[in-house]
Amino acid sequence: MTMETVLSVKPFLAVLVSLVVIPFIVVSRTQNMRESWTFIAGTIKFLLVLSMLPLVLKGKSVVYTVVQIFPDLGIAFRVDAFGMLFALVASSLWIVTSIYSLGYMRGLDEHSQTRYYSFFAVALSATIGVAFSANLLTLYLFYEMLSLATYPLVTHHQDRSARTSGRKYLFYILGGSIGLALPAMLITYHFTGTLDFAAHGVMAGHVNSGLALVLSLMFLFGFAKVGIMPMHSWLPAAMVAPTPVSALLHAVAVVKVGAFSVVRVFTGIVGVDTLATFHINEIICTIAAITVVVASLIALSQDELKRRLAFSTIGQLSYIILGVGLLSASGMTGGMLHIAMHAFGKITLFFCAGAIFCATGIKNISQMKGIGRQMPITMTAFLIGSLSVVGLPPCGGFISKWYLVVGTIESGQMLLLLVLLGSSFLNAAYFFPVFYNAFFLSEPEMTFENRVEEAPIWCVVPLTITAGISMVLFFYPQPFLNLAKLAVQSINGG
Repeated sequence: MTMETVLSVKPFLAVLVSLVVIPFIVVSRTQNMRESWTFIAGTIKFLLVLSMLPLVLKGKSVVYTVVQIFPDLGIAFRVDAFGMLFALVASSLWIVTSIYSLGYMRGLDEHSQTRYYSFFAVALSATIGVAFSANLLTLYLFYEMLSLATYPLVTHHQDRSARTSGRKYLFYILGGSIGLALPAMLITYHFTGTLDFAAHGVMAGHVNSGLALVLSLMFLFGFAKVGIMPMHSWLPAAMVAPTPVSALLHAVAVVKVGAFSVVRVFTGIVGVDTLATFHINEIICTIAAITVVVASLIALSQDELKRRLAFSTIGQLSYIILGVGLLSASGMTGGMLHIAMHAFGKITLFFCAGAIFCATGIKNISQMKGIGRQMPITMTAFLIGSLSVVGLPPCGGFISKWYLVVGTIESGQMLLLLVLLGSSFLNAAYFFPVFYNAFFLSEPEMTFENRVEEAPIWCVVPLTITAGISMVLFFYPQPFLNLAKLAVQSINGG
């Protein structure tokens, strides 16, 4: 089935808007002006993305070519269901994260806020560029743009720890993309003559089983932002960044760009038929399952809250890859849907971690016993975020995990079903004790005795919003669920 296309400059404008605003952020003389430009750009970007949603829901795609480099290859955009799903998540959460940055960056009187907001804007342009890419070349260029834009954010504090973590970040992210993804892209172009994303992939009939497997693994590990083991070490190291950056890294931009890129390549370049014919999907599922279990076990041992959240993210990203690797309709739907559901739950948890640090200066879970009695809003939101990530009602994470579980049954993968259920139990084991210890310990057991109030209002409001959305998504998972189903139908040619 050929998808009807609509020519429009809107995808390009959605990418461009946060780049255009950077000079205004730089020359702003006051915090209010700088932050106002950020919100203006964020709102325009979100409205541009939202304006294309009705067309996509009707099964159409929005296309625009910026420049044609070769007769069959250029910098081009195409907005389809999967790209729209990701762009909606990224553009909406940029606004919420910007609100949170007001409370966090001002509350801690962070330095270099102009640089912070400028590179934040570049990162969101790159993220939308990846979401709307029509071919692998465009995706790769924006992927690298995101890597370079987030480096100053990771190293924001500019101390020894930040510089060390920044070097590790670049080693894995740039090393993986240049050393693995780029060669895989060039080899693919050599054998197929195209890098355009197609419903059934482009490799069928052009590569043998061995080459298809090698290229698939090069893409999987080369797009290291997805955090598949052993390309995951950058992710916990990046926790030295300010919490709004961590939230951006782990819930919205960086890690989801990694997951999105891998899924897009597997479905649009390699092709689900090639994955199934050569049994490559079974190898992918095995790697993802190992990452899910190992990351969950490591998370149990982490006392620093942000590091526990980081290892949780590593495992949750592999759910996305696992779901697509199942190749069943429900599994692929669940994997794509998990991009959105995990985003709202995990960003809530990072917002809570940042609010706790902003109000108390505390980072370690062992020091938070009893903190819920003085920060009840924050810790209640933490419970809601935890429920979503674990995959329990009444939060949206239940919906995506339900589809993943059904997908394992449809594929007859009972071992992977056990992995999903077992890892959810581990998720509960490392999240729920944090909430329990915050509220339900007796006085002698408490380690937190200081009298504090909730974090600044601009920290508390965003985590309340994202926690609320996580619950709303349980009862109303549209349009994300509809977009995921449309994307799977397009991949399967239905």
